[in-house]
Amino acid sequence: MAVSTNLQEQGVRFARIPVVLASVALLLVLISGPGTRLELWHFRTGFMLMTGATIMALGALALGLLLLLVPRARRGHGKLLVVGMALGLAAAAMPLLGAYTARTVPFIHDVSTDTQRPPEFVAILPLRADAPNPAAYGGPQVAAAQLAGYPDIRSLVLEIAPPEAFARAGEVARDMGWEIVASVPREGRIEATDTTFWYGFKDDIVIRIEPEAAASRIDIRSVSRVGKSDVGKNAARIRAFLARLNPR
Repeated sequence: MAVSTNLQEQGVRFARIPVVLASVALLLVLISGPGTRLELWHFRTGFMLMTGATIMALGALALGLLLLLVPRARRGHGKLLVVGMALGLAAAAMPLLGAYTARTVPFIHDVSTDTQRPPEFVAILPLRADAPNPAAYGGPQVAAAQLAGYPDIRSLVLEIAPPEAFARAGEVARDMGWEIVASVPREGRIEATDTTFWYGFKDDIVIRIEPEAAASRIDIRSVSRVGKSDVGKNAARIRAFLARLNPR
């Protein structure tokens, strides 16, 4: 009887390992972004926490699956193992989705509706003085990568006068929660900064409105301050802006 009780206690301890690993992994995932956003640590530390969390979560999944293949563990502690695997899956989901997305989008951090004559930053330049990514456009290589990955991103022509287009563009930018840095009607230029939700990265936007016959041509460029790849964020931002500006 004592031997049976001892084996049962050991089984519980083994079954708890995936739960503990997955719980710690989930905690690391949940603090990696907000800690970076609150400037408690460098964003690279946040990435390291996310990487460590992914390894731990996958380890919890693998161990839980392995223990489920053991009849005695499955009969006595199956529910606990399933809980550990579910937590591991939850912890691994976001980083794995991010890694998958990064592999399926262009490895760029600068997206513009006009790659031949990209809108240029003016007022935002001092804010990017210490940014790892330059404000200058990357040239033909970036343009080619964007065309291959985002062929739908192009200039928008609205059948309204430039002053009306300018006002509408500014309203949409504010509605999207962007911080307006400059609004210069005589130049048709709006500059803004958007802060990403999870890590709090600063991405800068410049909008250019120009007359085109009796209509208005709107171009927008979105550039990340850090990171070689934006994981598709700038393209998604531009698409969202153009869709709101010209709802169909």
